[in-house]
Amino acid sequence: MSRFGATILAPLGPVLSEDEARFFAEARPFGFILFARNLETAEQIRALCDDLRAAVGWHAPIFIDQEGGRVQRLRPPLATEFLPPLDEVMQAGPNAARAMELRYRLIAAELLALGIDGNCAPMLDVARSQTHAFLRNRCYGESLSQVVEMGKAATKGMVDGGVLPVMKHLPGHGLAQLDSHKDLPRIDAPRAELEEVDFAAFRPFADLPLAMTAHLVFEGLNTKPATIDPAMITLIRENIGFQGLLMTDDISMEALTGSIGERSAASIAAGCDLVLHCNGKMPEMEQAVREAGWMTEAAQTRAEAALRTRTVPAEIDIAALRAEREALLAGHR
Repeated sequence: MSRFGATILAPLGPVLSEDEARFFAEARPFGFILFARNLETAEQIRALCDDLRAAVGWHAPIFIDQEGGRVQRLRPPLATEFLPPLDEVMQAGPNAARAMELRYRLIAAELLALGIDGNCAPMLDVARSQTHAFLRNRCYGESLSQVVEMGKAATKGMVDGGVLPVMKHLPGHGLAQLDSHKDLPRIDAPRAELEEVDFAAFRPFADLPLAMTAHLVFEGLNTKPATIDPAMITLIRENIGFQGLLMTDDISMEALTGSIGERSAASIAAGCDLVLHCNGKMPEMEQAVREAGWMTEAAQTRAEAALRTRTVPAEIDIAALRAEREALLAGHR
């Protein structure tokens, strides 16, 4: 298999331009990611996915953030409107795990029908009372055991549905009191709590094929954001045990400083396999591609292993699964 560029990139709009097609053909990103600005109609989305894959010459994975709730790029009539995950878990009560599995099995079916085969979930950050509002109700629970149970259910739904899961945000965003899209969260918590809760939430998922880093600092453990800190990438690999393909969170987020090129180079130097760039701005993508370069041999091996986990899902009765899920939620209201 040809060497991949160490990036995941995004088109600017709903139609791939000639300049973008040429650029992607040269950059050979590992994959792409889509946002609301790229999504208009089902036919248009399928055509865009086809054009992105044609540009790179192979069936590249195409990702999206479709958690449900506030963070879901596809909305009705293109996809089902879901409650925020934490709200649904609380509403479903003892039925929550099955409801979560069905939620993500339905999401997977909707994504795959549009040509999208990767979802940036499960989100394994453990919510606390002080968790920033941008994150809190996106979480699956307020305890380690609940997050692990719901995470396993969500993962099963996606894997059964033929969609690659990307767990996030390693090594744990649950204690953040700032939005890393705008500021750098600094977490002051005892190492023991991080080990027993935040880091522990990811260990049962260490065999997943893909994961995403967090842009944050743990006071006493690192001085730079985890995404660009070699010590934190080592912690992800050795302490948490994740050996799959590791991408950054969006490299353009304001928790990071310096140019896009500097951020990209720093994340690869720290040990990330892929730079995720999301806003579709060509000058920034050019910097990211130039500084991220081509995948290392180890990253390429992890990428090929991740791609081998893509499955063809069994046929399902979508109406029956919707009805089952609604009955589970209604039964505990």
